Amino acid sequence: MPTLQDRALQALVKRGLEPEWEARFEPNSYGFRPGRSAQDAIEAIWVTINKKAKYVLDADIAKCFDRIDHTALLVKLNTFPTLRRQVKSWLKAGLMEGGQLFPTAKGTPQGGVISPLLANIALHGMETAIHQAFAHGTRKVGDQRKWVSKVQLIRYADDFVIIHEDQATVEAASVLISDWLAPMGLELKASKTRLTHTLNEVGSSRAGGPVGFDFLGFTVRQFQTGKHRTCVWRKGYPLGFKTYVKPSKTGIKRHYDQLAKIVDAHKCKPQSELIDALNPVIRGWSNYYSRVCSKRTLTRLGHLLYQKLRAWARRRHPNKTEGWTTHRYWFIRKGKGWWFMSRQDKQMDRMVRHADTPIVRHIKVQDCRSPFDGDWAYWGSRLGRYKDLGLSKATLLKRQRGRCLHCNLLFRYGDKIETDHIIPLHQGGHSGYDNLQLLHRHCHHIKTASDHRNVVESVAA
Repeated sequence: MPTLQDRALQALVKRGLEPEWEARFEPNSYGFRPGRSAQDAIEAIWVTINKKAKYVLDADIAKCFDRIDHTALLVKLNTFPTLRRQVKSWLKAGLMEGGQLFPTAKGTPQGGVISPLLANIALHGMETAIHQAFAHGTRKVGDQRKWVSKVQLIRYADDFVIIHEDQATVEAASVLISDWLAPMGLELKASKTRLTHTLNEVGSSRAGGPVGFDFLGFTVRQFQTGKHRTCVWRKGYPLGFKTYVKPSKTGIKRHYDQLAKIVDAHKCKPQSELIDALNPVIRGWSNYYSRVCSKRTLTRLGHLLYQKLRAWARRRHPNKTEGWTTHRYWFIRKGKGWWFMSRQDKQMDRMVRHADTPIVRHIKVQDCRSPFDGDWAYWGSRLGRYKDLGLSKATLLKRQRGRCLHCNLLFRYGDKIETDHIIPLHQGGHSGYDNLQLLHRHCHHIKTASDHRNVVESVAA
């Protein structure tokens, strides 16, 4: 692990390099980049396949962070000599283990602040190479001209998928990527690379698995449906299938095993400690999958956890009845059913339930957007924070989803926005978030005039 001084210096170098490379990075690269997440990558996949079944190459780069060629990376970095020497010194620093120094002839420093950025720089250009090799557009097939869609490469760090409607094209793209990775000292991991289809089985020997694929803990596949459940194309044309993105079976099992391990570790501990240990795990996992079709999965996990907690309660009181243990550890909240809760110091500490997490569709980040482009209106409404905005304005901007609540138009970069009290202070209003809103300057003037007019009319009446 790097020392604290090296971590601070790497963070400083990253802040210098990141704005430049964020302006260069390809639109479908989502891993370890500011303002982008795994949900953006999954939404990009859904947008690509939701109207047409396609072939998918699900690939992984073998030991990406450990095998990056230093010379090729430094040539690609192409920075000024002082910074180049500093980055080279980190790459060649070596590994100290058990009092023995091992040289690092390749790979990026493990645990380093700058390592994810260097890995993204090393892999930059994959999508461009694919698009240049497989141009899209109209092609003449026999006596007719046929539209050929673009080959899509969607990458999250060292995991990526190649998507296209033609199997031969996807296989050719796989060979192209293998050749592209070779100068960087990288190769595809054969055990984690397979060709599949989103709707039908693939006859190729490389398929080696079920229909659909797993990516970043999600399962993506399509199911044939009847005319009443099918997705439709433009003008109501039925497609005959529907696309689903759900939590993967591996991710579900891993999460349940973690919950069971926590419950087993608190057999003899107070209920409040068990709740404090479970809540962050439940909340984090549920929020990660709250942007896809996961309601049934969350409900099922809640039921499985309930069965585990019932066994936990019975073990603590083997001589008590089921009704007694239920009223000892579960309480009824008005209109919300039974909750696993503990009473301490006249306060109720309750466990978070999986199924209470709302399912909200994720909006993918725009292709070439970067937090360094200065568009405070876009990033403030998306993230709820931005360096050029105060905390209160950024929070209100996200709550309002980037819209002025008076004219209902989106805020644009360069617009003059002002904070307004919904109920004016002279009429008994307060300055909390519940009474604040962001308006265009001219909308604010109109509302203020309307507030004063209402006051005068009420006094006259």
